Amino acid sequence: MDRYSFLNAAHTAFFAELYDQYLESPDSVEPSWRAFFQGFDFANEFSDGPVERLSQAYTSPTSNASVNNSGQLEQVQKEFAVLRLIDAYRTYGHLLTKTNPVRDRKVEHPDLSLEKFGLSQADMNVSFEAAKTIQLPTSTLSQILAQLEKVYCSTLGIEYKYITDEKAVNWIQNHYEAPEARFNSEEKKEILHKLIEAVSFENFLNTKYVGQKRFSLEGLEAAIPAMDFLMDSAATKGVEEIVVGMAHRGRLNVLANVFKKPAREIFSEFDGKDYDTEEGFDGDVKYHLGLTSTRKTRTGKEIQVNLTPNPSHLETVGAVIEGISRAKQDTVFAANPAKVLPIALHGDAAISGQGIVYEIVQMAQLRGYKTEGTIHIVLNNQVGFTTNYTDGRSSTYSTDISKVTGCPVLHVNADDTEAAVRAFLFALDYRMEFGRDVFIDMVGYRKYGHNEGDEPKFTQPILYKLIAKHPNARNIYNARLLEDKVVDDNFVTSLEQQYKGALEEDLEISRKNEFAKIRTFMEENWEGFKLAGAQEMLADYDTKVSKEVLTDIANVITELPGDKKFINKVKRLIGDRQAMFFEKDKLDWAMGELLAYGSLLTEGYDVRMSGQDVERGTFSHRHAVVKTEDTEESIILLNQLKNQKGQMRIFNSLLAEYAVLGFEYGYALTNPNTLTIWEAQFGDFSNGAQIMMDQYISAAEDKWTSQNGIVMLLPHGYENQGAEHSSARLERYLQLCAEHNMFVANCTTPANFFHLMRRQMVTNFRKPLIVMSPKSLLRHPSAVSSISEFTDGKFQFVIDDNGVEAKDVKSLVFCSGKFYYDLVAKREELGRKDIAFVRIEQLFPLPIEQMKEVIAKYSNADDYVWAQEEPKNMGAYGHMLMNFHEKPLRYAGTKAYSAPASGSSTRSKKRYAYAIAKVFDKNL
Repeated sequence: MDRYSFLNAAHTAFFAELYDQYLESPDSVEPSWRAFFQGFDFANEFSDGPVERLSQAYTSPTSNASVNNSGQLEQVQKEFAVLRLIDAYRTYGHLLTKTNPVRDRKVEHPDLSLEKFGLSQADMNVSFEAAKTIQLPTSTLSQILAQLEKVYCSTLGIEYKYITDEKAVNWIQNHYEAPEARFNSEEKKEILHKLIEAVSFENFLNTKYVGQKRFSLEGLEAAIPAMDFLMDSAATKGVEEIVVGMAHRGRLNVLANVFKKPAREIFSEFDGKDYDTEEGFDGDVKYHLGLTSTRKTRTGKEIQVNLTPNPSHLETVGAVIEGISRAKQDTVFAANPAKVLPIALHGDAAISGQGIVYEIVQMAQLRGYKTEGTIHIVLNNQVGFTTNYTDGRSSTYSTDISKVTGCPVLHVNADDTEAAVRAFLFALDYRMEFGRDVFIDMVGYRKYGHNEGDEPKFTQPILYKLIAKHPNARNIYNARLLEDKVVDDNFVTSLEQQYKGALEEDLEISRKNEFAKIRTFMEENWEGFKLAGAQEMLADYDTKVSKEVLTDIANVITELPGDKKFINKVKRLIGDRQAMFFEKDKLDWAMGELLAYGSLLTEGYDVRMSGQDVERGTFSHRHAVVKTEDTEESIILLNQLKNQKGQMRIFNSLLAEYAVLGFEYGYALTNPNTLTIWEAQFGDFSNGAQIMMDQYISAAEDKWTSQNGIVMLLPHGYENQGAEHSSARLERYLQLCAEHNMFVANCTTPANFFHLMRRQMVTNFRKPLIVMSPKSLLRHPSAVSSISEFTDGKFQFVIDDNGVEAKDVKSLVFCSGKFYYDLVAKREELGRKDIAFVRIEQLFPLPIEQMKEVIAKYSNADDYVWAQEEPKNMGAYGHMLMNFHEKPLRYAGTKAYSAPASGSSTRSKKRYAYAIAKVFDKNL
């Protein structure tokens, strides 16, 4: 469209000459012309703008006609004034929208008066060509204003002018300002039908389960038809899977009326029935459960929809759905990743108040985490538990986080159901067009308190007086359709009775069932895998690899491409690896790790690793990615293996832990055939992701029957680097261990780490694995393994001491990790032969039977010791006391401290020396 066609009537040679003069010396131009050209520059947004056309006209031989200077100037100035007015509505119109259904908005209104733009009431009936910029024919100012009010200031508004992508801005304007596509009668009936279901479901629960928590959707029921239409439209546009994350508000309604979870199962959950399973599965409250189902659209297409289980930590699931989506995009939909659509439903207080949302938003366009755009839907009920929104955020909108990455935001009144549906469909179109996030702020209310037993008038008495008198969205929309003669009086009554009848039937069936049904989220992804107990976790598995395979891998990862330049340190490092494998037969930690990954890749497994600086490794040890010197090209040698069947994906993460670990958890939840690893920069940095550990990793199998093979590598070891760079807080993970929920290991050799990583994939079950990975052992001369330990060995739960004679041993010391090497060094220094050091490589499940076998071997021992480098109240000591009862264990280590280590290296060394001394002298 030619946005400046109104200039075609002007004789532009005169304008161009004056404009050149203005550019050279603005003050030399008469003030009214100077003001005109300032507005002219403001409006010149596009490459094919009026400046170019004026220049063309100026050089044209036919452009010598005279012009009525003053009349032409005034008309053109007014045209540009209208353009500025239009731009102001595009920028600020959202502040004037009627999006709050129950009270007036409390925002500072922008000044969009005519006078501000050099216009007046006298111009209302003047026609302006500028109308064409908002897809109107030449129209009066009155008509232009009416269109701007309708488009930008009604029950649906949009923020987008901060977006820096000109193509996206133009697309939004063209689509948003286009003549409104009206819903036909059948679509309107379907919208009303879904509203009837949404309202009737809540009313039914309120009648049958009075006072029970259900976190109803009442006040935001428009979300049900909007989600319904969004999913149907997504299927039409080629989306094959949708991954949804949402908190508890409205979750049961979404499960029943969007995901089609049988109501009888929900009723059984309301009745609090037990599960028809053995102990070991405890389940979760009904509004935390997930569901995977196949949805058939109204046009006959099928689309898989997934509602991800989540805890009461409201925004955690946002990171998880991104990982789930990326896993599907990397594997099933690699050719067209947009076929997987993540949708995150937020509460207004949560999205603005919880920091993980910022982390997730910052991940949205990063190569290791992007998912081709997420639709974020805020179910805005204007209250956070009991907190007013004015105390819950400093920003104007709860969705202002969207501006971080330049995402558009649609604001919509939840009472206008058609506007809500249009908003959802517009968001889908934008996502499919640009592969970027888009936000919807659906403003409604919460009919009851935080839960159905809460009294909201304690804190919002005025608001809840208004809500009590407010009609629901179904009645509002029904009245509208009755007025338009789309439906008759019997339409709602008939559908309502039909739906309630079905609910009554489901309730009757559920009452006959003794147990609640268990549904596993994404169960089809886990065919062939079983839920395992401690017996399987303590079994031996064949993790060895042939010398031939290892040699093939070593050949690739110890040779740089000859046609590329690398810095000398990289050349030397790769050369050292070649020597350790092919000459010295002493493989260090990094070599053992890379061989583990390479062996899995040759067997058809994928490997994905992310975390801060994982590509080269925080301690510059891994170098899984090497960079060329001249172009910084990234080369992953492990992706050049001769018999490679899997893919190595490794990414340096953003400087965040919470969302990144949640993402990787979601990735592992979806793809059991990928070894998915998150590595902390230092072990205790996992503190920032503790919620993911507590609510998902350690408990998801027990709550949701969800298996997960996520690996957490947490650098751990006391090297006199202060409190934050010593302990990975081993004690916290051991405290979370129970029955058969996860592995916790603290290995001491590259070969044992190799077998540990391989065991994670070769079993027919998946458990999270927490590894206290080393720092000083990465280059410790004793922490090496021979090739035979990889080709002939297996994971060793316990490693006995081969440096002493069993008959001579009086003190039998159990320990784990790097502390072992320091104890052995001290024994050699003292020349002691009466003390043995036994390494417990897996701390959970604790290999008690193997420990008993070791104890039996040392028949002359009378002193049994647990030795650790951590303070007494930390580390594994408490875990050993609680789980190992074969012998009383003498504690050898430092006393209890509040901080993991001293910041003084001198003091730290003294404490460490004392801990070692206690091992050798039981009288200390």
